[in-house]
Amino acid sequence: MRLSLDGLHCASCVARAEKALQKVAGVGSAQINLVTQEALIRPQEAKTTIDRAALVQAIENAGYTVLDPIPPQPSNSMELLVEGMTCASCVGRVERALQRVPGVQSAQVNLATERANIVGAARAPELLAAIEQAGYKASVVTQDQTTHAVEQTQTRARQEQQTLRRDLLIAAALALPVFVLEMGAHLIPGMHHWIACTIGTHTSWLIQWALTTLVLLGPGLRFYRHGIPALLRGAPDMHSLVAVGTLAAYGYSLVATFTPQVLPAHTVNVYYEAAAVIVALVLLGRYLEARAKGRTSAAIQHLVGLQAKTARVERGTSIEEIAIGEVAVGDVVHVRPGERIPVDGEIQQGSSYIDESMISGEPIPVQKQPNDKVIGGTINQTGAFSYRATAVGSSTVLAQIIRMVQEAQGAKLPIQTLVDKITLWFVPAVMAAALLTFAVWMAWGPEPALTLALVNAVAVLIIACPCAMGLATPTSIMVGTGRGAELGILFRKGQALQLLRDARVVAVDKTGTLTEGKPVLTDLEITAGFDHDTVLSAMAAVESHSEHPIARAIVQAAQATQFPMPALEAFESVTGYGVRAIVRSTEKPDRASRPLRVEVGADRFMAKIGVSVAPFAETASRLGQEGKTPLYAALDGQLAAIVAVADPIKPSTPAAIAALHALGLKVAMLTGDNAQTAQAIANQLGIDEVKAEVLPEGKVQALKLLRQTHGPVAFVGDGINDAPALAEADVGLAIGTGTDIAVETADVVLMSGNLQGIPNAIALSKATIGNIRQNLFWAFAYNTALIPVAAGVLYPAWGLLLSPVFAAGAMALSSVFVLGNALRLRRFAPAAH
Repeated sequence: MRLSLDGLHCASCVARAEKALQKVAGVGSAQINLVTQEALIRPQEAKTTIDRAALVQAIENAGYTVLDPIPPQPSNSMELLVEGMTCASCVGRVERALQRVPGVQSAQVNLATERANIVGAARAPELLAAIEQAGYKASVVTQDQTTHAVEQTQTRARQEQQTLRRDLLIAAALALPVFVLEMGAHLIPGMHHWIACTIGTHTSWLIQWALTTLVLLGPGLRFYRHGIPALLRGAPDMHSLVAVGTLAAYGYSLVATFTPQVLPAHTVNVYYEAAAVIVALVLLGRYLEARAKGRTSAAIQHLVGLQAKTARVERGTSIEEIAIGEVAVGDVVHVRPGERIPVDGEIQQGSSYIDESMISGEPIPVQKQPNDKVIGGTINQTGAFSYRATAVGSSTVLAQIIRMVQEAQGAKLPIQTLVDKITLWFVPAVMAAALLTFAVWMAWGPEPALTLALVNAVAVLIIACPCAMGLATPTSIMVGTGRGAELGILFRKGQALQLLRDARVVAVDKTGTLTEGKPVLTDLEITAGFDHDTVLSAMAAVESHSEHPIARAIVQAAQATQFPMPALEAFESVTGYGVRAIVRSTEKPDRASRPLRVEVGADRFMAKIGVSVAPFAETASRLGQEGKTPLYAALDGQLAAIVAVADPIKPSTPAAIAALHALGLKVAMLTGDNAQTAQAIANQLGIDEVKAEVLPEGKVQALKLLRQTHGPVAFVGDGINDAPALAEADVGLAIGTGTDIAVETADVVLMSGNLQGIPNAIALSKATIGNIRQNLFWAFAYNTALIPVAAGVLYPAWGLLLSPVFAAGAMALSSVFVLGNALRLRRFAPAAH
C-alpha cells in the first residue's frame, strides 16, 4: 500500500513515521521517501490485509498527516518510451534499473523500438526516476495513446535523423581537412615535405587541433555527455567507448602539440585525424541505423496510416463531417464509393463490396449487406451505405491490431537471454581488453611503444561497440511481425515467433477451421415421379419450424431456388426421429391445392412409418463413406428423396494441409464430431491423425499425447470450446473470424479464415529466427575476430595494425549490415498462396 504524507521535514521525521507504521498489525516493512513524501508499506505475508484506517491513525498519532492514498499501478503491463539507448549494454542497464524498483515483476527493453514493457505494481514516477538515474530519459505510453505514441515515435525518429544528418555533415566537413593534412602526408609521396615547407608541420598540427576541437565539442559532444557520466557511475556503454577512445587520441595529440617535451623521444606524434574521423564515422553509422530502423517499423506506420481522419456522421437531419476522434458508439456513419471506412460498425442501409485486404491479407473484395459488419480502415469500393458505429478509438479492430503488433515487436525471445547475459559484461570487458592492450604494448612493444600502445588501445575501444549485438534480435522481430501483419498473421505474443518454428505437429479443430462452420445442403436425389423443386420446397416448409442447423441448411437451399414455399399445418417434431407436417401442395398450380403429408428424418423414421429406403441404398452408402449423414423425405407415405447436409471443407484447406506436410510437419485433427465423419474428412485431406468425439477437456489431453509422441505442438481453432486447447498448446493459433475468447487466448491470430495462413506463419517464424541467428553470428563473430586484430595480434607475424579510423568504419558497418539483413524479411514470400 502507498500513502501520500505531509509534514515530514527531516530524517528524524522519517524515522519517527516509519517506526509508527511498523507497529501497525500486519505490517512487514515501511519505507518513507522524504523527497516524495510517500510511504511504501508491505505486509508480513502476501495475503495479509492491512487496515488503512489503522495506518492513518498511526501517522496522525506521530504528528503527521495522511493525504489521499496514491493508487498503485494495476498489475498489468506499463509501457515506457526510453530515449538515449544506443547498444545492448544500455538495454541491460535499463532493465536492471527497472527490476530494482519495488513492485516490478519483470521488465523487458527493446532497443529497436526504444520501448520498455514493465509488469508489476510499480508506479510510473518511480520507474521514470530509475531510468533517469541510470542515465536515460523516459516517458509513459498508455494503451489508449497507441496511435498518438506511434506518431510521436515517427516524429522523434525523423527529428533524430535530421539531427544526425546535420551533425554528420558538419563533422565530415571539419574532419576531412584534418584527414587530408595528416593521412595525406603518409599516403601521397612528397606531401609531407610540401606541408613542412609551406605552412609548417607545427602549424599543420595547430590547424588539425582547431578543427578536431570543433568536431569533439560540436557533433561529438553527445558521446561525452552520455559516455563520461555512465563511466563515472561504473556502468560504461557504447558512448563511453567512443568517448574514452577519442579523448585518448585527442589528449595524446594535445600533449604532443603544446608540450612535446614531456613525451619520450620518437613518440611525439598527433592523432587528431583519428579522433575527428572516428566521430564522423560513428555518426555515419548512427545515421544509417536511424534510417534503417525507420524502415523496420514500416508496418506499424502503414497500419496507422490506414486510419481515416474524418467521418461523415448524421447529426439530426443533416450529415456533418467530423474528426475521427469525435465519433461515438451508436453514431450513424455514411460512406461514399472509394472512401475509407472510419470506424467499426454494422451496415443499416445500402450494400457494397469492401476491400478488407489490410485486415485479412485477402485481395478479393467482400460483399457487404445490411446487418453485415464493417471494419474501420478498410476501403469501400462501389456502393454507398450507412452503418451504425459499434467500436471507436482504441476499441476498433485496427487499433487492436496496431497494439498487438507493437506488443509482439517489443517482446524478448528466449534466444535473446544468452545475448543479454553476454552484453551485460561486454563493455566492461572491452575496456579491460583495451587497458591490457595498452599495458602489453607498453611493456613489450617496439619503439615508439607509447604511440603504438595508444593507437591499438583506441582501436580496441572503437571496434568493439556492441551496437550490432543489441540490434540483432529486435530488428528482426520488428520486421518479421510487421511482414506478418501485412499477410494477415498477427503474432500477439512475440515468443510465438520462436516457439512456432520448433513445432513438430499441427493440431486443428474441424468445424469452422478446416470447414466453413455453416452446414449446407450438399446432396439431393429425387425418386422418379417427383419434382425436384416441389419436394425441396415441401421439405423446407416443414424444416422452417425447426432450429436445427440441418433444418436451416435445407431452408436456405430452398430459398435460393426462389420456388414458392407452401403453407404449413399441424407441424410435429418426433424426438429422435424427425419432423412431420401437412402442407398445401403447389405441384399443380392450375388445380386447387390439396393437403400433402410430409415426413423428413433418418432411416429409422422411415422404418417407423413403414417406408422402405432400399431404392437409395447405394447413395446412402456413398454418403456415409464421405462422412455425411443421409436424411429421407416421404410425401403421403411414399419415398420422395434422399438428402445430405454437410459442413463443406474450406477451399483453402487442402493446399494448406499440403503446405504443412511440405514443411515436414504432422497434421492432426481434433473434433467433437462422430468418428466416421471425422475419418472421412481426414482421408479426403490426407490428415495424419484423428481424435474424434472429444470434449474441450479431451482436446487438452489429446494435445498432451501428441506432444509426448511428436514434440512441440501447435493448435489451430476458432471457437469458445477451443480456448482451453489454445492455451495448452505450445503455440495457439486462432482463426480471426472466430470468437473473441479464442482470439484472446491464442498466441497467433490469422485474421482471415484462410488456413494457408498456418504454413505461412510457420514459414515466417523459421525465416525470422534464421535471420536472428545470422545477425547474432555476424555480431559475435565480428567482435570476436576483430578485437584481437585491433589489439595487434597480427603485428608480430605480418606487421599489420588496425587504424582506429578503420576500426570506426568497421564498427559502423557491422550495425548497418545487421539492420540490412533484418530488412530482407520485408521481402518474405508466403509459402502458400
